[in-house]
Amino acid sequence: MPHRRFTPPTWLSKWQYLTFLLPAFGLLALGHSTVLAEQPSLGGELKTWHKVTLTADGPQAAETDSSPNPFTDYRMTVDFQHESGSPSYKVPGYFAADGKAAETSAQKGNKWRAHLSPDKPGKWTYTISFVEGPLAAVDDSAKVKPVKIIDGTSGSFEIAASDKSGRDFRSRGRLSYVGKHHLQFAESGEYFLKAGPDAPETFLAYEDFDDTIANKAKVPLKTWKAHVKDWNQGDPTWKDGKGKGMIGAVNYIADKGCNVISFLPYNAGGDGDNVWPFVERNDQWHYDCSKLDQWQIVFDHAQSKGVYLHFKMQETEMDDDVPTSLNKGNLGPERKLYCRELVARFGHELALNWNLGEENTQTPKQQRDMAQYLKDIDPYDHHIVIHTFPNQQDKVYDQLIGDQSVLTGASLQNGWNQAHQRTLKWVTHSAKAGRPWVVANDEQGPASFGVPADPGYEGKDGKAGENGKQYDLHDIRKQTLWGTLMAGGAGVEYYFGYKLPQNDLVCEDFRSRDKSWDYCRIALDFFHENQIPFWEMKNADQLLQSDSASKVGYCFAKPGTIYLAYLTEGGQAKLNLTKDNQAYQVSWFNPRTGGKLQKGSVTQVKGGEVVSLGNPPEDAGQDWLVVLRQ
Repeated sequence: MPHRRFTPPTWLSKWQYLTFLLPAFGLLALGHSTVLAEQPSLGGELKTWHKVTLTADGPQAAETDSSPNPFTDYRMTVDFQHESGSPSYKVPGYFAADGKAAETSAQKGNKWRAHLSPDKPGKWTYTISFVEGPLAAVDDSAKVKPVKIIDGTSGSFEIAASDKSGRDFRSRGRLSYVGKHHLQFAESGEYFLKAGPDAPETFLAYEDFDDTIANKAKVPLKTWKAHVKDWNQGDPTWKDGKGKGMIGAVNYIADKGCNVISFLPYNAGGDGDNVWPFVERNDQWHYDCSKLDQWQIVFDHAQSKGVYLHFKMQETEMDDDVPTSLNKGNLGPERKLYCRELVARFGHELALNWNLGEENTQTPKQQRDMAQYLKDIDPYDHHIVIHTFPNQQDKVYDQLIGDQSVLTGASLQNGWNQAHQRTLKWVTHSAKAGRPWVVANDEQGPASFGVPADPGYEGKDGKAGENGKQYDLHDIRKQTLWGTLMAGGAGVEYYFGYKLPQNDLVCEDFRSRDKSWDYCRIALDFFHENQIPFWEMKNADQLLQSDSASKVGYCFAKPGTIYLAYLTEGGQAKLNLTKDNQAYQVSWFNPRTGGKLQKGSVTQVKGGEVVSLGNPPEDAGQDWLVVLRQ
């Protein structure tokens, strides 16, 4: 149980004892009366990888207070430690109004909160540090003093093993960068591939969130009404049933077998101009407690459904000297506070990345400083990436790879048919620099089209492109999805172009790309169900020989163990195994329909020469994946 460690001296009189004891238990002076402050409470399920919420009584405050400002002028940090001494986490806390703002829309209160996602069963202890002073939250050198009512409070609690299974990330543990090109779950040891929507960037522009408004007539708030039917009994809501549409949208993505959503938490001044975490659009010093609590309900549910959270922290329009920028791109108090609030409120989530910005144009120093600050304040050391314009990648990434920054990956934007080439470049280049990056293809050009809707959706033919250069969802499957995976990429997120139905700003029906999600699920299932060691494999396109120069193919391999040959247009192909003397079983996988591996015309090959892969089981002119396994 929470407690303060205090033993009264035996020589005190009753009155002396009382006057000594009361401050030690944190009395609040209210005029001429005193009220005993309640001890911290622990909420949530006390199990490994589950969210454990510590809520403590602290100074009474309101969201809009300026002196002291509850967001800048108090610094709450909770030291959580396992009884063995390891692990330990210094978790930033935050002002939580009345502690139930998602339901009450409260703007004031005395509740202060921190979240732990414990990674080890057994006894844990906590100690709260709580100080006040001007800019205490964002300036380590600020002149501060302890807030006696809460500072130094300590306690202990027991953590049991998680009882979750299946897609729920709490059954697999925290997803971490481990020095490879793919992230790894701490509990299960599995490695992660992602696939899902990059659009809409305005995902959080939802009418059911408190104080969320549309500033542009052409970008209205979302209802997510198309997905209300995907909400299930027992799923979370807030304020008497709000949130069903968005919760249903998350359910739909998970039910399709995909595992990521992407969003901007701050786009004031950007294309959407309808999402910000503040009490008002241009007030970057005061945060909206109820809105952020409601975001947290959605994010927590996504994690329970096995859906990764891609935080794109700002939009390119906000990088410059504009009213909505944070310290003009520099690591000043506004930017520090923004990072701290996101980490404090959402850092407990098990599977996420912090993306420094969409199409980011900050200077290399600004990018390095922001990334380093995120790493310093995030107790869980989440994956940090950056996204930039296609023609800026060489300039931006070359100054960040290796030991030049703490970045652990790249979020690529490229033409839909350049995914393989660009992913391979940054996988290879980062490895040579000594810090392998986790590289994903997260936005597909051209910007006007991206990934097309399914044929027949809103009466369209499912084609995209112009000037005689058209493509469709099958081209996306071949060159974007499989092109990325066969380059050693960590996965894809699909962008919806602004000329297409359900585009990047107004999308609220993920069923517009229903068939593309099927192709994503089929790819993810192939790697996991067939236990393909993709994290140990490398691109080996040079080994694949097609019967026609016009037919594109990719090869991904762990020589001596396994080879994957993806034939985008089918046909005859050969594999150069002259440096490999092992014998291999040959089977075929259908990336259009999924299912079990099948036999083709060749079922076995022996290395030491260039070997023919034979013919697929059927549909020789379609894309196939050939699997050679020892």
